[in-house]
Amino acid sequence: MSMENMISLLEMSSRVLVFLLLVSTRILAIFAVTYSGDLAALIALKATWKNLPPNWVGGDPCGSKWDGINCTDTRVTSLMLAGTGLEGSEFSDISSLTGLQFLDLSNNIGLKGVLPSSIGNLKNLTVLILIGCSFFGPIPDSIGSLQQLVYISLNSNSFSGSIPPSIGNLSQLSWLDLSMNKLNGTIPVSTETAPGLDLLLRARHFHFSNNQLSGSIPDQLFSSNMNLVHVIFDNNKLTGNLPFSLGYVQTLLVVRFDWNSLDGPIPPNLSNLTSLNELYLSNNNFNGNIPNLTGMHSLYYVDMSNNSFKASGVPKWFSSLQSLTTLIMGNTRLQGQIPVDIFRLPQLETVVLSNNNLSGILDIGNSYSSNLTVDLQNNSITDFQQKSDYNLQLTLVQNPVCNTNGANAKFCSVQRRSNDLLPSNRCGVMSCGSHEILSPNCQCSHPYTGTLHFYSFSFTDMQNLTYYRILSRSLMTAFRSSGIPVDSVNLSSPMIDIYLQFQLQIFPSGEDSFNRTSISDMGFLLNRQPFEIQYFGPFFFIDEQYCCLPGSKKPSHVGIIVGVAVGGSILVLLIVLAGIYALRQRKKARRAMEMSNPFASWNPEKGSGSVPQLQGAKWFSFEDLKKCTNNFSESNCIGSGGYGKVYKGTVASTQVVAIKRAQQGSMQGATEFKTEIELLSRIHHKNVVSLVGFCYELGEQMLVYEYISNGTLRDCLSGKSGFWLDWNKRLKVALDAARGLSYLHELTDPPIIHRDVKSTNILLDNNLNAKVADFGLSKLLGDTGKGYVTTQVKGTLGYMDPEYYMTQQLTEKSDVYSFGVVLLELMTAKAPIQHGKHIVRLVQEAMGNTKEAQNFDQIIDPTLESGSKLVGLGKFVHLAMSCVRESAADRPKMGEVVREIENIIELVALDRKTEKRFDSSSFDETIDESPLHSYAAEGFDVSYGSFPFRLQHQ
Repeated sequence: MSMENMISLLEMSSRVLVFLLLVSTRILAIFAVTYSGDLAALIALKATWKNLPPNWVGGDPCGSKWDGINCTDTRVTSLMLAGTGLEGSEFSDISSLTGLQFLDLSNNIGLKGVLPSSIGNLKNLTVLILIGCSFFGPIPDSIGSLQQLVYISLNSNSFSGSIPPSIGNLSQLSWLDLSMNKLNGTIPVSTETAPGLDLLLRARHFHFSNNQLSGSIPDQLFSSNMNLVHVIFDNNKLTGNLPFSLGYVQTLLVVRFDWNSLDGPIPPNLSNLTSLNELYLSNNNFNGNIPNLTGMHSLYYVDMSNNSFKASGVPKWFSSLQSLTTLIMGNTRLQGQIPVDIFRLPQLETVVLSNNNLSGILDIGNSYSSNLTVDLQNNSITDFQQKSDYNLQLTLVQNPVCNTNGANAKFCSVQRRSNDLLPSNRCGVMSCGSHEILSPNCQCSHPYTGTLHFYSFSFTDMQNLTYYRILSRSLMTAFRSSGIPVDSVNLSSPMIDIYLQFQLQIFPSGEDSFNRTSISDMGFLLNRQPFEIQYFGPFFFIDEQYCCLPGSKKPSHVGIIVGVAVGGSILVLLIVLAGIYALRQRKKARRAMEMSNPFASWNPEKGSGSVPQLQGAKWFSFEDLKKCTNNFSESNCIGSGGYGKVYKGTVASTQVVAIKRAQQGSMQGATEFKTEIELLSRIHHKNVVSLVGFCYELGEQMLVYEYISNGTLRDCLSGKSGFWLDWNKRLKVALDAARGLSYLHELTDPPIIHRDVKSTNILLDNNLNAKVADFGLSKLLGDTGKGYVTTQVKGTLGYMDPEYYMTQQLTEKSDVYSFGVVLLELMTAKAPIQHGKHIVRLVQEAMGNTKEAQNFDQIIDPTLESGSKLVGLGKFVHLAMSCVRESAADRPKMGEVVREIENIIELVALDRKTEKRFDSSSFDETIDESPLHSYAAEGFDVSYGSFPFRLQHQ
């Protein structure tokens, strides 16, 4: 039989099976109340998804009340399984549930794949929540055909491509949240032939935070006919002016355009937004005059820091905003005297006016709040009226007032309030069983936990228990009003990192754990947010997978028991047919993914197809790594960052490894991932972390490295690691890291530029040997003939080569600059940017004074000053500052850096031998004490830009 005939026969057979499936489900409907089409779709889902509720048995989801399924008459109208650990990659079957009104699959990170265009079949859908899953690819344009949609939240996935203009057709839409994805392109507005977001006149929420949106903000986007209350576009790549039309939307309560590249003047009609509570415009390139916000009496929170406004005195409107709690205007070119009236505002909690040119005598009056925090670092304030009699948290570091006799006053040091918000423990001494936690009501149970992320907030006083109580009461009221069995909630660890975050624990009432229905109901309530909380803006909830859901987590492939003998054979047939149907759907999805997946034709077992060219690295399955990390348990987590988490595990029975698991928002494209593992697999050096293997399966990207036990150099310098590096050990760490980078630059072919050299990417093993790690941003120099690679600027703030930043031309000297910053960290233990000042500038200033040694004492790591003789420090400073020279051509090569550090270590060794040979105990005469730092006995020249200096012999 020919291949064509076989395919024709298979297609004919599949049509017959589908026909039998429809007939069978209609027969089954005689004995049940569930619509046959809905039943078939749910059975197909059951055949392809894992970890579905164990009570999904029988042939009547509506009559048997399957968990997560709600029905109206015979139709399934809601599928709500938030936070229940679902896993699956086939979603087209959901589109057969055409009666669906509510779809909530949020916080199921195991749901991975592309959202099918067939979702446009769900014409009755009103609420769509897919927060915290692992969807990728474009948002289908068909979503614009769901005319009943009121609420869309696709937050915290990896959706890419542009915002579908068709969303503008959703005339009923109130809430649109596409934040925390990889969306790019411009903001769509309507044309004569296409819809756009400007048509969403009923919309209350525009949430587009943390994407890659670019281009200008269309003036057409906003109008006086809109009902928007929250416009949130922070952390994108938007350019151009803030549109004048924004001032027409007088219903606005929150505006966020911070962390973009907007420029031009801020529209003066912004002051028309008299209902506005919070305004975030920081970290852009706005120029012109600081806008006049007089009359905005509802304004609580203002942040316009880090812009390029015209130099001006302190605006009078500062003191006219009687509702103001937070004013952040750092680095906005303010000058002159600060009016005392600012500090009399009754609600004021935080004032940040650092990095300006404020001058004169500071007078805070006597009518300020005792919980007020005022940051005036790096200004020109000459004196302080209330020097010894004030009751607020005040910072005047890097002002002339701190160079006078009052320099030892408490306002001349940086003081931070703790953000640990902990309610009082009324339970006395009590203990709970294994894995149980004591609730605020003194009951031991298993809480449902996660993090609340608030897009906006109108306060900054984390110690004010009023806010904690308001939030706790609001959540408890919402849970109880919805009939969810919650005993109490606990909020802790408040933190502001772009968004305000609270850790949330929800404790069950009457039981020691929650069932699936309660978990799903709580997730839906928190992410649907049918309630408002005073002082708190909109939020989203990301959970931690619940520990204690009952039932097996294995996929169910057993026969469905109807309960009546006559239906048994029919249900067995349904399983077979659903399996065949699911298999066909899986093949379709696989074919679609193969079009853009360079691993698609690669069989790791056979080495066929487009196999990555690996040298020693091993392929691991997802199940392998899941098993060796105890299902990626938190107890195995040894680190985390913007990329995801790192887990400790053991492979091949004995080899301890660190498994870096990318989270959905930081995953690379398949081609980039393949390139990275090829690059890593051919790096073999004792001072570079070795790649053991990788996993690219089920939508996961994981890199398996050798395990380095003593953590990062940054942790060590900050004291977090719990052990201390003396001067000799720091020199050894510098040498190891330099050798690793020199190997990458000079001994690999083609050369590799790391592009993200920093102290957190230098790891220390058991013997404190340093190894360079993390090659996620690395580039091959290749055979360009130019000596550089032109590429999009990437790296870490504080370590980035300024010449690379300006020209986008990446060379090995960019790594040299970053390594120079690491050398300065080794010497000072200070972060690259601290209190608004770069470490290079800090060292420059210490060198530029006539009393060099005295100034250096102030910046050297105090733990080194406690007893070390820092032999070679002068040469070390010389080397570091030569690495961070402004011009890349003036910096040394990494091989030259290695040799210079070796020379310094030899100098240390020689000094040690000299001390042993001429021990002072063998002399009768008195020996002069040498200065604490050896740089005081060295003469050398260094120049950085226009800052030459020379330390002389003493």
